[in-house]
Amino acid sequence: MAQSMVSSAARSAEADLIRRASAKDEAAIRAIIQEHNRRLYRVARSIVRDDSEAEDVLQEAYFRAFSAISDFRGESSLTTWLTRIVLNEALQRARRRVDQPASQFELPPERIAEIIPFPLSGQTIVDPERATSQHEICRLLEQAIDKLPDEFRTVLIARAIEGLSIDETAELYGIKPETVKTRLHRARNLLKSSLEDHIGSFFSDVFPFDGKRCERLTNAVVSRLSQR
Repeated sequence: MAQSMVSSAARSAEADLIRRASAKDEAAIRAIIQEHNRRLYRVARSIVRDDSEAEDVLQEAYFRAFSAISDFRGESSLTTWLTRIVLNEALQRARRRVDQPASQFELPPERIAEIIPFPLSGQTIVDPERATSQHEICRLLEQAIDKLPDEFRTVLIARAIEGLSIDETAELYGIKPETVKTRLHRARNLLKSSLEDHIGSFFSDVFPFDGKRCERLTNAVVSRLSQR
C-alpha cells in the first residue's frame, strides 16, 4: 500500500513537471534535465563514443523533446520517452558518419569522461594516491568499453551501468529479452578478456598506502614510541 502511494506521488510529481515544462517553465525544464542527464548522456555516448558529440546529441535531443513535450501522452514513462529521443538522435549521427574514417572518432585519452561510478565516488577522495589509482582504472575501463562492438556496448551500458531491466533494455533497443541476455554475457566476456590483457600493471596501485596516509601513520607510531 505504501509503495503504491509512493508510486502514485511520483507519477503526480512527474505529471506536474511535464505540465509546467509544456508551459515553458524554466525551473521545470531544468529539473527534468538534471534528473535525466546522467543516464541520457551514457546512452548517447555508448553509441557515438565521443564526449563532445554525446553532449551535442543531448542538446539536440532535449531541444526536440521540450519542443514537443506538450504532445507527451504518458503511454510510457518520461524517462523512456526521453531515452528514445536521445537514442534516435545518436543513431542518426552514427549513421551519418559511417563513411568517414574511424580514426576521426577515436576518443583522445585526455578527453575521457569519468562516467563509471566507483565505490566512494560520491565522496571526496582526499588521498591523492587513491584518487590517481581510481582515475587510471576508470580510464582503463572506459577504453575497454569503447572497444566493444556497438550491439554489445549499448546493452552493457543499459544493463550493467544504468541498471535497466532486461525487459526495459529489450524495449529500448527493439530486441528480444533473450538477445539482451546473450549480448550482455558476450559483452562481459569481451570486457574481461580486454582487461586481463592490461590489468597487471595496475596491481601495484591496489590499496595504496603512501603519501599523507603513510606519513600520518608513521608520525603516530613515532609519537607513541617517544612516550614510552
